[in-house]
Amino acid sequence: MLDTAVLIVGAGPVGLTASILLSRLGVPSLLVERHPSTSIHPKARGINIRTMEIFRQCGVEDDVRAAGLPQDKVRFIIWAESLTGRELERRMPARMRADVARISPIGAALCAQDDLEPVVRRHAEALAPGALRFGAELIDLEQDGDGITATIGNGERVRARWMIAADGARGRVRELLGISLTGRSFLYRSVNVLLHADLTPWTAYRPAALYFVEQPALRATFLTINGVNRWGFLVNNLPASADMASYTPERCAALVRQAAGVPDLDVEILGVAPWTAAAQVAERFRGGRVFLAGDAAHHMPPTGGFGLNTGVQDVHNLAWKIAGVFHGWAGAALVDSYDAERRPFGQAITAQALANSSAMGRVAADDGTLDPARPGVRARPEFLNEIGMIFGAHYDSSAVVPDGTKLPEVANPITDHVPVARPGSRAPHVWLERDGTRISTIDLFGRGFVLLAGRDGKAWRDSGRAVASSLGVPFEAFTVGGGDGVDDVDGAWPNAYGVEANGAVLVRPDAHVAWRSRSSSDDPGRELERVLRSTLDRA
Repeated sequence: MLDTAVLIVGAGPVGLTASILLSRLGVPSLLVERHPSTSIHPKARGINIRTMEIFRQCGVEDDVRAAGLPQDKVRFIIWAESLTGRELERRMPARMRADVARISPIGAALCAQDDLEPVVRRHAEALAPGALRFGAELIDLEQDGDGITATIGNGERVRARWMIAADGARGRVRELLGISLTGRSFLYRSVNVLLHADLTPWTAYRPAALYFVEQPALRATFLTINGVNRWGFLVNNLPASADMASYTPERCAALVRQAAGVPDLDVEILGVAPWTAAAQVAERFRGGRVFLAGDAAHHMPPTGGFGLNTGVQDVHNLAWKIAGVFHGWAGAALVDSYDAERRPFGQAITAQALANSSAMGRVAADDGTLDPARPGVRARPEFLNEIGMIFGAHYDSSAVVPDGTKLPEVANPITDHVPVARPGSRAPHVWLERDGTRISTIDLFGRGFVLLAGRDGKAWRDSGRAVASSLGVPFEAFTVGGGDGVDDVDGAWPNAYGVEANGAVLVRPDAHVAWRSRSSSDDPGRELERVLRSTLDRA
C-alpha cells in the first residue's frame, strides 16, 4: 500500500497547483489523474491577476506567460454580426487597463488550458516530495479517524492523511462523499470546438480575447488561442432539447464559416466537445478528511472566466493550512477555516458568473427552452471588469483576528477595489526596495507568516521572531524602512497598510492579513503569541 500525506485527485490546473504548493511547503503528496495526460482541449484561457500572483509565488509565472499570448494581442472584447460583418460593440476589459497596476505588480494572462497544463505539470513533476501519476483513476475511498484509504487503478490502494478532490464538476469524489450541490443544474448547452483556420485578415487589426457573433440563427464565440490559426469556437445558447450528437466535425466547420462570414474558409476541425453550463455550489467544501476544490466545489458558467481562477485560489488557501497541521505548527482545527473562508467566496463568484450569463441571454427558462436568436443582447457593464471580485476575497474565520475596522465603501463592489490591510483581506501591493532591488510586498509572501512592522517597530520584529521560533512557526519579520534591508522608498507603505511608524501587520502564507495593530503594544511578545495561537488553533 502506498502512503502519503495528501492524495490529490485530478490533474487540471487546480490539482497541479495544489501539488506545487504542497511540495514547496514540504508536504508529501500523490496526484492521480484518470486521463493518460494533460488536457487536449483549450477549455479555460483567462488567468486573472490574483491567480498570476499565485503562479508568481510558485515560480511558474514566466513560463505561463511564455506559453500564452501577451496582453496587447488580446486587448478587446468584440461583438459583431460575423468576423467580416458589422461590428456591434467593442470593449477594453478593465483587467487590461494600465491603472490596475496600482493594485498588483503583475498583469493578467491568456493561456489556453491545453497550453497551461503541461507548463504547470513540468513544475509539479520537478518538485519533491510531490509525485504525479496519470492513467490512474480513483475507484473508491474509505475514511477513519486517522486518514483515508483510497483504491485507484487496478485495485492499488493508497493511504493518506488528507485528500484534495480537484476532479471537476462531475468528478467521483463528491459523489462518494454524498455532498449535494445547490443552485441551477442546467443553464444552457454549448459545443466547444478546437480548430485550425487563418482568421488574421479579420482579427489582426483588432486583437481580442473574444469575438462574439450575433446572428438570428446563430450565437457563437471565437476564442483566441494563438491569435493566428489556432482558435476555439463555441456554439452558444443551445436549449436542453438540442441534439448534441448532430454537431459533427462537418457541421461545426459549416458553422465556423457562417460565423466568420467566409463561405470558402479553409477550416480543420481538431476536436468537438459538447458540455452543459450550470451554476452550483457544494453544500460544504469538506467531508471528513476530504476537501473539495475547483469545479468539484463550485460549478459555474464560463462567462467572466472565474472557474479555473477560483479553483487555484481555493488550493492556495488550503495548502498552507494542511502544511501547518502536517508539520505540527498548527492545530488540527485550522483546516476547518477552509470551508468558512472559501465557500462564501465560491458562492459569490458563482452568482456573478450566473448574472453575466443571464445578462447575455444565455440562461434557459424553467422548462429548459432557450431562444438562441436574441441579437442585441450583449453583456452588463460588469462583464470582464470585475476587479472588485478578483481581489475581493475578504475572510472572516478563526484564522483571522479582526481589528474592528470595516471594509472601504465602494460604488460597485463587483468592479471597484480599494486595497486595504484589514484582517482577512489580501495584503496590498506596495513597491519596496530590498537590498537595493525593487520588489513588491507580494514578493515577500508565500512560504510562511510574514510580520511587517513600521520603521519604529523593532519591538514587534524581535518579539515576533522569538515567539515564532518557540512555536515552530515558519516566520519572517521586517521593519519597513527600519534598517532591515527593506526600504519604503516612496513612503507609501504605512498609509497602504493602515499603521503608524510603530505599528505592525501579520500576513499569512496565502498573502491574506491575519492581524494588524495600528501602533505599539505594552507587551508585543504576549500579543503576537496570542495572535499566532488563535490564528493557528494553538490554544
